[in-house]
Amino acid sequence: MATDLRLAVAVSAVSVALIALAGAVFTGPGPEAPAASRPTLRWTPGACVTERYALIACNGGDIEVLAIAHDPPLPADCPDDTDDVLRIGLGRTACVRSFLAPHAGAPGGGGGVLRSGDCVALDGRERPCAGSGWYGRSVAIASSAHECPATTLDTLESGADVVCLGPGGQVLAEGACVARPAADVVARSAVTRAACGSSAAWARVVSFETTPSACPADAQRYLRAAPGTYRPVTCLHLLSK
Repeated sequence: MATDLRLAVAVSAVSVALIALAGAVFTGPGPEAPAASRPTLRWTPGACVTERYALIACNGGDIEVLAIAHDPPLPADCPDDTDDVLRIGLGRTACVRSFLAPHAGAPGGGGGVLRSGDCVALDGRERPCAGSGWYGRSVAIASSAHECPATTLDTLESGADVVCLGPGGQVLAEGACVARPAADVVARSAVTRAACGSSAAWARVVSFETTPSACPADAQRYLRAAPGTYRPVTCLHLLSK
């Protein structure tokens, strides 16, 4: 009797297993899920680019596209916080800004769109104010020298625009002393500054005017700058003859 009982138990266990298997459904590997399509990257406001200026999904970008403008863009085409302008072909440019500081488009930063507060070299290109090689600091950007504000001391051309320059850099200001120039008619940028107490000081700047007749009475000499310069006559009081 003991032997029969063990067999019955064994048979019952196998039966339970078969019943469990009967309710199971076995399947092989199914078809692969379709791959997710990559988004189309376009030069549009809100798009992102890498440090090498290649379009990329915004979860991996370093720079944001702020606006799309003509090539070349007008000063009003790009937002004030633009760090750089990229040529993207088909007569278009992209105004972009870095996600992280420092921002080259900040006044004096050396990049972006040329605006008031930026520093420019003699070729009209922007330079970082913290560095060297710049001639003057912009107080305004105008279409002609006659549109510059009253605080303008000198002007430079930058493409189709005129950069109106105020004090700073190598720009002459009232009270500055200069060495004797090689000619009477020179670009104002060719005049060399000199320490007023030094033997190289030839004259002191007393004013800037549009005509020689407007110079004050204590001006014994004047320099006439190249045509197109704002207030082209530099009135001088001689320190040595």
